[in-house]
Amino acid sequence: MYKMTLWHSIVLGFVQGFTEFLPVSSSGHLVLFQKLFGMKEDTSLTLNVFLHFGTLLAVVMVFWKDLFSVLSQPFGRLSRLLIAGTIPTAIIGITLEDYFERLFASGVTIGIEFMITGFVLWLAEADAIGRKRLQETGYIDAAVIGTLQGAAILPAISRSGLTIVGALFRGLDREFAARFSFLLSVPAILGATFMESKKLWEGNAGGFAIGLPEIAGTLVAAISGYIAIRFMVKQIVERSLKLFSLYVWMVGGLILFDQVFTHKFFPPLF
Repeated sequence: MYKMTLWHSIVLGFVQGFTEFLPVSSSGHLVLFQKLFGMKEDTSLTLNVFLHFGTLLAVVMVFWKDLFSVLSQPFGRLSRLLIAGTIPTAIIGITLEDYFERLFASGVTIGIEFMITGFVLWLAEADAIGRKRLQETGYIDAAVIGTLQGAAILPAISRSGLTIVGALFRGLDREFAARFSFLLSVPAILGATFMESKKLWEGNAGGFAIGLPEIAGTLVAAISGYIAIRFMVKQIVERSLKLFSLYVWMVGGLILFDQVFTHKFFPPLF
């Protein structure tokens, strides 16, 4: 029987925090590492709640001024754009939650999804020159980006990758594309954390234990997430996303190899 260890929670906290904001898919990496560690679904759900909370703290630490502006000006332009982007994400998440949870638990499709993420990131660099800042960005732009964020509910489709790519395709300035992507993650992470907490609460008869592994995982996720956001904003502005394409193609290729030839960690693809 699997028992959560402090070491595993620290590793998963680092994985969640760092990959949540890099365009490489945090959920795909969590599936990968949880299967490598032999974690059961109920154990991983408990830790996932705390890891999501840790990444939320990271966004708050970096973008607290923007978030304060949103809270103090709930009908301001940034607030309205975030609402326009959150609506399609929420519709997709609520409508297809059960289906995607089964995909997450099985891990059967993550090899292909990593490959798709790499393709999208590579394609984005072909048309990545934009000028739109806050005032020029429209509600349709925000809705398109939010729809792509909703599509990233698939386990190994990168949320930050799709939203940044969507923002670049819609002509947003690279710095604002990164900023809007990370701000749009706040309601998405809050929603995911709430849904997972609700499910965990109901499954444990109105409560769940908080131990050192959960606390450590949360802190590590927050710290690594903070570093990842700072790194990613600079990376988007000054460099190409193609390096991340090569990385996720490599990971996806290894997973597909396992599914086709060894079946050691993942169920067969066909």
